Amino acid sequence: MNPSEIPKILQSLKINPDEISDKKAAEIIRILLQIIEILYEENQALKAELQKMRDELNKLKGEQGQPKFPSIKKKQSDISSENERKSLNPPSKTKSKEKLSKIKIDFTEVCKVDPLILPEDAEFKGYQTVVVQEISINTKNTAYKKEIYYSPSQHQTFIGKLPKGIEGEFGSELKSLIITLKHASNMSEPKIHEFLENVGINISPATISRILTKNNDVFHCEKADIFKAGLSSTVYQQIDDTGAKVNGNNHYAQILCNPFYTAYFTIPSKDRLSILDLLQGGKPRIYLFNEEAFTLMESFRLPGKMISKIRNAVLNTMLDEKQMQQLMGEIFFHPNKGKIYRTRIMEAAAIAAYHNQTEFPIVQVLLSDDAPQFKQLTGEQALCWVHDGRNYKKLEPIVSMYKKELENFRSRYWDYYRKLLLFKECPTQEKAEKLSDDFDVLFSTKTNYQALNDRIEKTKEKKFELLLVLKYPELPLHNNDAELGARAQVRKRDVSLHTITEEGTKASDSFSTIVQTAKKLGVSVYDYFNDRVSKSFKMPSLAEMIRTKCKC
Repeated sequence: MNPSEIPKILQSLKINPDEISDKKAAEIIRILLQIIEILYEENQALKAELQKMRDELNKLKGEQGQPKFPSIKKKQSDISSENERKSLNPPSKTKSKEKLSKIKIDFTEVCKVDPLILPEDAEFKGYQTVVVQEISINTKNTAYKKEIYYSPSQHQTFIGKLPKGIEGEFGSELKSLIITLKHASNMSEPKIHEFLENVGINISPATISRILTKNNDVFHCEKADIFKAGLSSTVYQQIDDTGAKVNGNNHYAQILCNPFYTAYFTIPSKDRLSILDLLQGGKPRIYLFNEEAFTLMESFRLPGKMISKIRNAVLNTMLDEKQMQQLMGEIFFHPNKGKIYRTRIMEAAAIAAYHNQTEFPIVQVLLSDDAPQFKQLTGEQALCWVHDGRNYKKLEPIVSMYKKELENFRSRYWDYYRKLLLFKECPTQEKAEKLSDDFDVLFSTKTNYQALNDRIEKTKEKKFELLLVLKYPELPLHNNDAELGARAQVRKRDVSLHTITEEGTKASDSFSTIVQTAKKLGVSVYDYFNDRVSKSFKMPSLAEMIRTKCKC
């Protein structure tokens, strides 16, 4: 028997222990089916591990590993829940009537009827309007002749000044276009250079690179203001991360957002302390050993004797980084020992300091996936239903009875999700209590499929984090906003692969923050860049817009 034929054979047998009258025989069948499922899963895992080892061995021999087929792999590992989450009442397919109202009319031209073809009784009945959009790409090169005067009496030369906003050999509109093409349209620098050459602009690749990376302090300040305003705009923040490369080295792009903004931070690591540094705006790290810090140490399962020693040494003390390292040296004599304990102590004290500082907005609720680095940072943590739902999509039983039970539970899972969506539209305490009870009932379900039972139990343990929406109805049920921000970073990485310098990385984060935030606020990215590059500052800052919108 071919192992690949096992699922088909089991399906053809249509065995259901619940339909067997002999209870002992039914129980034996249940146990055998569980054993088959476990052995099949172990076999699949071992086959995958064996193939990895073969690939590594082939690489050591100078050969290639097993060829990859992305399209097939994608089909097999599809864990999207979009179809299950769709509303039972699909939106009507009515055409938008707002398109014409959004188009700026620059010129109006009347198309007259040839009077020679009109009969004598023809009467004028008005106009039929047809809007045609067009664009003109032309150079606008200007030779500025600066007057020069010399005063012999004062021994001084007087030279005319260039108009405001003109710096170097290129105007603000061209610089703004370069930034927009790079960070909003995701064009590579070579393609930007090729485009500009084709429309008659004589510019070097090095100059394009300098425009994108140098002298961008105004945009770095804008990013900082956007982030601070964004943190203050809602009670919750969303966070996600994705891989990034800086000069060939692995980094992580952290994405923080809410409905008003999206901010990007590329950092070397994604540990809890690094995330904490981001949440407080990159300010120098401080450590506070108050009661909250010691409570956190207990939750991190540090030995009681160690906690008592630290309490006696630095209770209610604030330390900077240098002082903290001195304390760690006193507690851990050998620098290579106690690394985990050392980290947990620093995390507990740093979190306590963050919660007690007043210089930067403190995040009350952090919505994320279940990654460990996001835990304990804020007063409350919300978890993403979509991430949790993916765990059920990953279950792939071969026993037909298990498949039916899994399908039935997934259907109930997303029905409950839709009830939460309805609650958000009209929240009441009575509905919240009912949904809490319904959660307990749903996630107390027992099936014949043990892997599903285990997964249900894990979801049940996260009740508080998944149902925080009952306390904060404005809280999203999923982390899609942050994931979309991460996807934009991934698409950028596909085109540009990596940044080279720290300056370039910082510029990329700032421009990405401005682009994605402008999209959320309905602001033209090009107009905004041009307003800042030309030093006009006629448009309000994105941070001001966030503060205005969150008050509405």
